Amino acid sequence: MKLQVLVSAMEADPRELANKMNLASDAVIIDQCAYEGEETFAHKGREIICCHYAERGVGKSRNHGIDKADRDICLFSDEDIVYEKDYEEKIIREFEQNPKADMIVFNIDVEENRKTYHITDRNRVKFYNCGRYGAVSFALRTGKLKESGVRFSTLFGGGAKYSAGEDSLFIKEFMDRGYRVYTAPVTIGREEAGESTWFSGYHAKFFFDRGVLYHFLYGCFAKPMALRFLLAHKDKMCTEITVKEAYKRMKQGIREGKKEKRQ
Repeated sequence: MKLQVLVSAMEADPRELANKMNLASDAVIIDQCAYEGEETFAHKGREIICCHYAERGVGKSRNHGIDKADRDICLFSDEDIVYEKDYEEKIIREFEQNPKADMIVFNIDVEENRKTYHITDRNRVKFYNCGRYGAVSFALRTGKLKESGVRFSTLFGGGAKYSAGEDSLFIKEFMDRGYRVYTAPVTIGREEAGESTWFSGYHAKFFFDRGVLYHFLYGCFAKPMALRFLLAHKDKMCTEITVKEAYKRMKQGIREGKKEKRQ
């Protein structure tokens, strides 16, 4: 069983990036830049393919990665992730020990103010808690992913119309199509501290965009799930804007989401 990391990057030097990320498996780097091209090189005895695209948008980047994936297991990643030396062995072991799993979510260490989850048990992911996980924690059986036909939304995420949410839509759609997703209390890497490409604070647009996302995630249950979200995170997220105002913005986003087509 072989692992392939699918890295979303911008204006990257692929060889420097492979070193910085401590890549020790096969990988595909999708580099969004000002030109088109493709190159392949060896790194620590593994094959690294770098595809350059003159475009923007993390959803587009990840979808190119899916198209290029051809190993047994694929792992989504970003250029600010640094892996532990044995990450490949850890991931493959979890899939070998859980043959029912089509996808497994792993721990990535992040700064405390950006942390949305920490996995402590091996459980099956449900629709009501799938929104907490980021794409860089997703490892999938490549054959199952391609069979599913699931792709990342280009409406959400860095470089898109609405801020983060493409990973939540991806995991929910994958489960909706009957595929099984599990958690593993295993840390495979860490996120380097840096400026986010999408998060700039808990302001009106953040809650509006979250409302648009909730329409696609929860449909007719979007409003109660929005209220549940706000009440659960009010101490962290509602210091500059009240819960009432945040809920108002989320409801506006939910209405806007009804006008949007899934992309």
